[in-house]
Amino acid sequence: MLAVLKREFRAYFQSPLGYVFVAAVYFFAGYYFFTYNLYGNTTNMTRLFELLFPVILFLVPVLTMRLMSEDKRLKTDQLLLTAPVSRLSIVLGKYAAAVAVYLIAISATMLEAVVMALFAAPHWPMILGNFIGLFLLGATLIAICMLLSALTESQVVAAVAGFVVSLFLMLIDALALVVNSRFLQALFRNLSFNDRYRPFTLGILELPHIVFFLSISGLFVLLTVAILDRERWG
Repeated sequence: MLAVLKREFRAYFQSPLGYVFVAAVYFFAGYYFFTYNLYGNTTNMTRLFELLFPVILFLVPVLTMRLMSEDKRLKTDQLLLTAPVSRLSIVLGKYAAAVAVYLIAISATMLEAVVMALFAAPHWPMILGNFIGLFLLGATLIAICMLLSALTESQVVAAVAGFVVSLFLMLIDALALVVNSRFLQALFRNLSFNDRYRPFTLGILELPHIVFFLSISGLFVLLTVAILDRERWG
């Protein structure tokens, strides 16, 4: 797993992808920090993290589009599948590399909190709650988009599929309002990433929401492993 992690992490920064992703997150975080904290003269970073929710939803598919599809396109996936390492280790290594790059990107929010602490006293428990929520959101979306990348050898298709899923996650709250079935309403509300993420922006760490994001991440990691197993024996 560690060898795969190092390989994938290094690959991100051997191409512009890693730099572009980190720069994009830093740009939006910096823009919102300047607009709502520095210009608005407040230490409350809740609004910044709320606005980063849709940004992360639409940037993560770009980060993950090459995770599995590139190996398929270059025909190097067979080398990985025949290497003396389990499919779970391969998937976890790739997943951990993407999560590491994502963590570097969202570290912008913590740097901004440190800058703000030089001039005022920020509410650190709320900031840490926000950061944990943003991390769990990204880690979950990375797992989902990694599965999509495993289904195709085209990075463009993987990215577009990720955007579609992100759009669905954005609209799922609205769907709960327009369907008549109580079952579907409850289902959509329970699957709402926005509703699960919102308490974190208030600095509230609730175990059900943490378990939700971790469970979805674990489920899609295992589904990706199942796809690799199918290809291995198919």
